[in-house]
Amino acid sequence: MTSQQIIKVAIADDHKIFRDGIRMALKDRNYLQILWEAEDGKDVMHKLQIKQPDVLLMDIRMPEMDGINAIGLIRKEYESVKIIVLTMYDDQEMITKMMEMGANAYLTKTTDPDEIYKAILTCVNDDFYFNDLVNKAVLLKLQSKKSVRQFYPNPIKFSEKEVKILKLISEDKTTEEISKEVFLSPRTIETIRQNMKQKVGAKTIAGLVMYASRNKLIN
Repeated sequence: MTSQQIIKVAIADDHKIFRDGIRMALKDRNYLQILWEAEDGKDVMHKLQIKQPDVLLMDIRMPEMDGINAIGLIRKEYESVKIIVLTMYDDQEMITKMMEMGANAYLTKTTDPDEIYKAILTCVNDDFYFNDLVNKAVLLKLQSKKSVRQFYPNPIKFSEKEVKILKLISEDKTTEEISKEVFLSPRTIETIRQNMKQKVGAKTIAGLVMYASRNKLIN
């Protein structure tokens, strides 16, 4: 994203007062435009057919169609839309489930507006935003050997360069920061990252980091 591009944001939540609050919190932020609002997952799918936002801020619990069902459909039909879960639930199983299903970030409704803005920018520029909430949930998931073994039964070899990039990803480095540290272009970093996901069969960066940690490629 260049400094001149406008990020189109959509808000999906069944409480109008919350949607209004998010709109007010983001209205004066640089390069953001609220494209539309939706009150449930069914409404989200209808409005996505008309206009696709760059980022969708979406609650989990909504009538008609909840965020869990909606995210599966969105990932099949609108892969480029970044999904930031914004909910009151901080259940760690739900966090890992939503990240594995394709969410780009997971925030609670107590999150400061500055962090919501940061998450939006980070997801647009680097695909994912990892905060302490998500990192903790992923680490706890790793403690369950049974569940991790179900995801990734066979170790896969990575090159020294790939391991270095994996470590930097796990440290929440941006694509630009990684490219400077390993002396490769941002586009090359993105290609390597995508290739590593394909190697392990991970759909998300969270899944890739989980695989790397389980196989002791990163500390």
